Amino acid sequence: MKKKGVRLVLTMLVAVLVLWFLQRLLMPKYMSGIPEGAMIAEYYDSEKIHDVIFLGDCEVYEAFSPCYLGERYGISSYVRGSAQQLIWQSYYLLEDTLRYETPEAVVFNIMSLMHGEPQNEAYNRMTLDGMRWSASKWKAVQASMLEEESVWEYVFPLLRYHTRWQELGAEDVKYLFSRDKVTWEGYLLRVETKPVTVIPEPIELPDYTFSGYAMEYLEKLRVLCEKKGIELIFVKAPSLYPHWYEEWEQQVDAYAAEHGIAYYNFLELAEEAGIDYRTDTYDGGLHMNLSGAEKLSDYLGKKLVEVHGIPVRTGEETYQNVWEPKVKLYHEEIEKKKSGVPEYE
Repeated sequence: MKKKGVRLVLTMLVAVLVLWFLQRLLMPKYMSGIPEGAMIAEYYDSEKIHDVIFLGDCEVYEAFSPCYLGERYGISSYVRGSAQQLIWQSYYLLEDTLRYETPEAVVFNIMSLMHGEPQNEAYNRMTLDGMRWSASKWKAVQASMLEEESVWEYVFPLLRYHTRWQELGAEDVKYLFSRDKVTWEGYLLRVETKPVTVIPEPIELPDYTFSGYAMEYLEKLRVLCEKKGIELIFVKAPSLYPHWYEEWEQQVDAYAAEHGIAYYNFLELAEEAGIDYRTDTYDGGLHMNLSGAEKLSDYLGKKLVEVHGIPVRTGEETYQNVWEPKVKLYHEEIEKKKSGVPEYE
C-alpha cells in the first residue's frame, strides 16, 4: 500500500510539472513585437525603494522616464503602466504595489476615465497575466473580464493558450524560464521620430459624462492614497489623439479641485514643457518618443521636488548603488538604439 501511495504521489507530481512546463511554453513571451505584455511582471524584480509610482496606460509609460528623473532630480520612481490600462486595473496595481512598498506620491494618468467597462481580452492579458497572484490580482481579474472570458483561464493560463502550438517559435523556447528586460523602470524607450502631420477629427459622443464605474474606482484610488499617506497627482499626457474632450477636462478639473489634487494637463502645458510635435513623437502625435518623454520628465520632476516635496536621493548610498548603474546602462541603450534608427525624412 505504501508503494502504491508513493507511486500515486510521484505520478501526480510529474503531471503537475508537465502541465506547468506546457503552460510556460505556450504562454506568450512578449519579447518582440508586443513588448507591452512583459512590462507588468518586471516590477517584481526591481528594488522597492520608489518614492513615486506612475500608473496608467501608454500615455504614461511612454511619457515619463524614471532614469531621467533619477539622474536629473535624484527621484526614485517606477512606471507600473500597461497597454490600455483601465482605471480599476490601476487601482488594483496600486494595491499590489503596496504589498511591497509605500511611495510618497502616485502619479495617475487620467485618460483611462474614458472607459467605463471592460474593453479587450488581449489588453487585459497584457496587464493581468504579469501580476503575481494575490487578492488584488483576483479582484483585478474579476473587474476586468469580458462576458466571454473565464476566471479559470486566468488562474490556469494553459486553458487559454493551449491552442498556441502552431504559433510556437524559437522565442518561446529561448525565453521559457527567463525574460529580457523590455523597459527602463517601466518606461518603454522609443527613439524614432515621426512628426505630426494630420490630427484626426474628434467624433461626437452621445454622452460625455464619465461612467459611475470609472468614477467609483477613481474615488477608491483617492481614498487608498489618503489612507496610506500618499499624495495623489493627476497628469494628462500631450497625446493629440484619442481626443481629450473639454467636457472630460471639466470633470477632472472639478474632481481635482474638490479634493485638492494637483493636476498637470500637458496638452495645455505642452509649450511650457518645450514639447515640439515635429520632433517629440514617434508616431505622429499619439505617443512621445525619448525626446518628448525627457522633456515631460524634466517639467514634472521639478514640480515633484519643488512643489510636492519628493525627496532628492542624490548622494545617498542606496541611490548611488541602485540608480547610478541603471542610468549608465540607460544612456548606453539610448546610443545603441539611436545608432540603428534612420533619420526621419
